[in-house]
Amino acid sequence: MHLAAKAFFSYLFYMSNPANKKKARAKAVMLGVGLDSDGHKRITTGHNFALVGGTKETHEVMTEKAIKINEKLKTKGKELEEVSREEFDDIAASVGLHRNDAKSNN
Repeated sequence: MHLAAKAFFSYLFYMSNPANKKKARAKAVMLGVGLDSDGHKRITTGHNFALVGGTKETHEVMTEKAIKINEKLKTKGKELEEVSREEFDDIAASVGLHRNDAKSNN
């Protein structure tokens, strides 16, 4: 199965805005969106990922990829927000995810 055809997996940064006005720490989140459907609504979240949609098979694959990425990060002793985009791409590729170059889609 080619995951890119059925799911969109992205790496996002967002800043929290704490009420106590201390310097906000960057937080990174992986977002997976299953683009296929079998009529069921699926949502899976973890401490640094959110996965929505997809068939049972697609959702299971997205979940497996997110867990494997977190395992690789743990092995490196890093959190998601501590890796560069290039390092994330390398980790993602090592678990079978590949960036889809938007320029090649024209």
